[in-house]
Amino acid sequence: MESLMKQYRKQYRKQYRKQGESYMLKNIAEFSAQTESGELSSHQAVAVLDCMLEGLPKAGRILLVPPDITRCYSYGGVITSYLYHRLSRDAKVRIMPAVGTHRAMSREEQIRFFGEDVPEEVFLYHDWRKDTVPVGTVPGAYCGRVSGGRYTSDIGAEVNRCVVDGSFDLILSIGQVVPHEVIGMSNYTKNILVGLGGRPMINGTHMLGALCNLETIMGNTDTPVRAVFDYGEEHFLRDVPLAYILTVASEQEGRTALHGIFTGASRQVYEHAAALAKRRCITQVERRAKKVVAYLEPEEFSTTWVGNKAIYRTRMMIEDGGELLVIAPGIKGFGENPEVDGLIRRYGYKGTPYTMELMENGAFPGSAMVPAHMIHSSSEGRFTITYAVNPEYVSQAEIGRIGYEFMDVKDALARYPVLEMEDGWQEMEDGEEVYVVKAPALGLWRVMGA
Repeated sequence: MESLMKQYRKQYRKQYRKQGESYMLKNIAEFSAQTESGELSSHQAVAVLDCMLEGLPKAGRILLVPPDITRCYSYGGVITSYLYHRLSRDAKVRIMPAVGTHRAMSREEQIRFFGEDVPEEVFLYHDWRKDTVPVGTVPGAYCGRVSGGRYTSDIGAEVNRCVVDGSFDLILSIGQVVPHEVIGMSNYTKNILVGLGGRPMINGTHMLGALCNLETIMGNTDTPVRAVFDYGEEHFLRDVPLAYILTVASEQEGRTALHGIFTGASRQVYEHAAALAKRRCITQVERRAKKVVAYLEPEEFSTTWVGNKAIYRTRMMIEDGGELLVIAPGIKGFGENPEVDGLIRRYGYKGTPYTMELMENGAFPGSAMVPAHMIHSSSEGRFTITYAVNPEYVSQAEIGRIGYEFMDVKDALARYPVLEMEDGWQEMEDGEEVYVVKAPALGLWRVMGA
């Protein structure tokens, strides 16, 4: 390993003199560790990070781009903390969570996710409405080609200005690769183009994903939305000093286990992570379930905007006429910001034809991501969706208005004590059979051969 690192450092110093730092980053050595069974130790993960850091150019100003607390089981928090303490010895390090349209993290959430020894003053907040600058446009002709004609409009690309204005000598994007309803497999360039992106890209790619059918997208590496991000990376981010740290994790024996960590700057890093995620994060069930009971961790999920992962990731295994019960003690609203929350409250999750009619009538000016989310979040009348919430946070009437059934979370937990239950098929005392998913955000569940 040491001789290899010396070889790469010599090679890259030479390239740097000829081509500049961003070119060097695109060609840095890739390091990884993964396991097909069990989990990685913290020592194995740290060893990969240390190797990566040895191969990177020296930088005086470094930006870390981790997920926010809605991805609290990504290992993004502990990785960011380690990198901050390691790099801040010699560099000015700042942390900008890739919040996308989400709200800013509170100090309490920062401490919970990153640790109290990461000071509050090093955090920067990305505001998707006013902190971005345009960097280019993905042509409508290209969008039409990759979507089979389903979406033919231009998609503008915007990113936080500090990504492209030279504020930082090095940007390290950190995140989890897991099946995703919009893009197929999450993270990689999505962390920048959406997580630190602006309205046009967020709106356009969400609608593109909705029109291409989430059930044909989820769990796939190459999708129309990923193709758009690939275009953006190639044309708009090639001079950004950007490298990636990608993780793969899943629920294992009642806790989150790390299965892989991958570092580098090329798409190959994402492909390797996605290949492992397909093997470790997709559960193939032998038959459809009449009832699925999903649990949303209250510290991670406070809105349906994020919590509806329980719908996306389980819908492919639910019988026609069945039920999805989402036990969500932390849900306090619907959207992550007032604009989105208001639109969801007004129109709800009532299926594709209804939503598209609203859109055609101008109900969502400049907010196409919202109807896309509404489409993803509807069962299209195929099965019932029941949200079990704290009525002190969200009332039965509010749940009913958005198109879901209501249940008091206390009653749901009394009937289905999910934290004491195992994932998978369970038979209740009265003979009711349910399928339990305690961490829907960490995977995808679908029927074998479907």
